[in-house]
Amino acid sequence: MIYNMLGKTNLVISAVGLGGIPLQRLDREKAVETVRYALERGVNFIDTARGYTVSESYIGAALAGGLRGDVVLATKAPPTDRGGMLKEMEGSLKDLGTDYIDLYQVHNVKDCASIDRVFGDDGAYKAFLEMKAAGKIGHFGVTSHKREVLTYLLENYADKTETIMFPYNIVETQGEELFALASSLNVAVIVMKPLAGGAIGDAALAMRFALSNPHVSVVIPGMANQKEVDENTSQPAELSDADREKCALLAGELGSEFCRRCSYCAPCPAGLDIPTIFTFEGYLKRYNLAEWAKDRYMNLKKRAKDCLGCGECEKRCPYELKIRERLKNVAREFEDAEKAFSDSERS
Repeated sequence: MIYNMLGKTNLVISAVGLGGIPLQRLDREKAVETVRYALERGVNFIDTARGYTVSESYIGAALAGGLRGDVVLATKAPPTDRGGMLKEMEGSLKDLGTDYIDLYQVHNVKDCASIDRVFGDDGAYKAFLEMKAAGKIGHFGVTSHKREVLTYLLENYADKTETIMFPYNIVETQGEELFALASSLNVAVIVMKPLAGGAIGDAALAMRFALSNPHVSVVIPGMANQKEVDENTSQPAELSDADREKCALLAGELGSEFCRRCSYCAPCPAGLDIPTIFTFEGYLKRYNLAEWAKDRYMNLKKRAKDCLGCGECEKRCPYELKIRERLKNVAREFEDAEKAFSDSERS
C-alpha cells in the first residue's frame, strides 16, 4: 500500500481509502467484516456520510474494540449553516461511536452561492471552528460534483479549506485542471466514483487510472466484500501504454450520460429503484448478458414503464441526467429484448 500526506493536514493516509456508500446495503456483520478486512490490507482512510443511512453506525461498530486509533475517519453532511452543521456533526460523533472525527466535509455543494454561505457569518465553517476548538473535529473539506463550484472554492477560500472531493475516472476527467490547482494550493484531493458508480467493469484498470494522477491524495472506491478490497488495494499507481489504449476505448464507449449509482435520486414516488434499473440496462447493452439482465429486470417490483414522469429524481441528480427520458428508453429496450427472446423460443 502506498501512503500519502493529506495536503496540509499532516495526516498520512493510504492511497486507497474505503468509501462508505455500499456498506449501507449490507447487514451489520458483513459490513464490520469488510471494514476490518480493509484495515488488514493497509487501508487507513475511511469516508462516509450522514446521508448513507446506517453506514456511520456500521463503521463505528467495526472500529470498536481499539481500532479507532488506526484510522483517519472522514464523514460529511449537507448543511451550509452553522446550526444545521453542528447538529449533524454531533450526530456523526454519536453514530460513529467516537469522540473525534479527523475530517468533516460539507457534502455535495451545488452552487457557488452555497460556498459563500458555508464561509459566511453564520455558516458551516463556524460550526467546524467551534468543534475544532472543542477537540471534536480535526479538519475541514468540501465535496461537490461540479467543477466550477470547487474552482470557486479554491479561488476564494483555499486558506480555510483542507480537502476537496470530486468524481474522477476513465470517462470523467474534467477534474484534472481542478486537481492541479488544488495541489498548487496544498489542498488535498479525494477522488470519489473511480469506477464511475460501477459503469466501468474493469475495476483494476479504473483504480490504476485514478491512482496514477500525481495530484490525487486518496481514491475512495466503495467496497462491499473482501474480493473488492483485494482488487482495489492491489493496483499499482501507474498506467501502461496498453492500459491507456483501453481507457480511451472505454471512454468512447460509455460517454458521459450514464448513471453512477449514487442513489441521490431516491426515493422515487413510484417506487422505482432507478440505479438498479440502469445497472440492468448496462448489462443488457454492454456486457453480453442480455438474458441475465432481462430475467432480473422483469422480476423487479417496479420497472421503467411505471415511471410517473414527476421529475423528482432529476431535481436530486447531481449529474443532471435526463432520467425520465432514459427510463422511457430502458422500457423500450427491455420490451424489445423480451420480444426477441420470445421469438427465439418459438423458432
